[in-house]
Amino acid sequence: MTFKDRIQETKSAPDVFTPVFYHPGQSQDQEQLQQLLEETPHLRVYDELESQLRELVKCQHPARKLSEAESAAAITAHLNGVPPGQYGVWVYYPWSAKLVHLLGKEEFIYLRTSRNMHKITAEERTVLLEKKIGVIGLSVGQTIALTLAMERVCGELRLADFDDVELTNMNRLRTTVDNLGMPKVIVAAREIAEMDPFITVKVFTDGATEENLDSFLTEGGKLDILVEECDGIDVKILSRQKARKHRIPVVMDTNDRGMLDIERFDLDPEYPLLHGLIPPIEDLGTLKHLTNEEKIPILGPMAGIAHMSPRMKYSLGEIGKTITTWPQLASSVMLGGALVTDTCRRILLDQLRSSGRYYVDFDQLIQ
Repeated sequence: MTFKDRIQETKSAPDVFTPVFYHPGQSQDQEQLQQLLEETPHLRVYDELESQLRELVKCQHPARKLSEAESAAAITAHLNGVPPGQYGVWVYYPWSAKLVHLLGKEEFIYLRTSRNMHKITAEERTVLLEKKIGVIGLSVGQTIALTLAMERVCGELRLADFDDVELTNMNRLRTTVDNLGMPKVIVAAREIAEMDPFITVKVFTDGATEENLDSFLTEGGKLDILVEECDGIDVKILSRQKARKHRIPVVMDTNDRGMLDIERFDLDPEYPLLHGLIPPIEDLGTLKHLTNEEKIPILGPMAGIAHMSPRMKYSLGEIGKTITTWPQLASSVMLGGALVTDTCRRILLDQLRSSGRYYVDFDQLIQ
């Protein structure tokens, strides 16, 4: 195989992001699993089921430390005669040719979220399992999506972005250089699947558009929260119009001064878009394809330009002169992931019912 052939083979399935499950206790899956092992010569197999079972029985006996013999006996009792190789599920990741042996869905979720207790109770975990969150914009939104998945604040994530990973994104986008040129939504969806294959992930590789926004918000069940993190002003406005129509709350982080917006359209369908900061624009089509310089007069009031950090204000004046777009730092983006995840969890559990704009400004808090 030539060098060019290898490159083409690598790029041949860039949209694959869903893992394949094999249940070894079912004869058909067992046959297909054997076929996969025989037909995939570069397959890498990871079997750490024993350590997962050891952790599982440990969590089931929190009041005392089990001896090695007691742990082994508890594992044997738990398996109840099922051979370890046929217990749980084997998960195949076709994009990386990895096959991983995991506990079944319920035990996996129980064990993976066990360190959340009692900050998130068992009852709250059950509630969150059924929740659906959509994220528009997978540059800043990638960190948010990964944090939502890591904390397991929902059971389904919908991701929308039309852009590919570029090297300039990697100052704040968590990925690796081999993903350059890959769609951002696919990169995020794969990482979520590798973290937790039981979270449902749906991707919209065309981004959020006038044609697909209603599907993004409602198809397969209405979203419980929309997280909006896109650069397009038309989509910022249109997504809020649609969310208000469907009574879906909107959360947005701007990664400057830790600014967070909450719009509770679910509680108040008459709540003004972005707290009344969106100017009246009859034709949103006029906002498409604006340059970053052209966006600033409209985006400035929406993003609270008067309250921006001094360096962000200065940077806006340098767009088209010394920089091509507004700067974003990894530390601010990571903070945004935490702010949005915490806020979403509290909204979903009915622990937060307010709309407004809030700041977690490190320059003010830590002097």
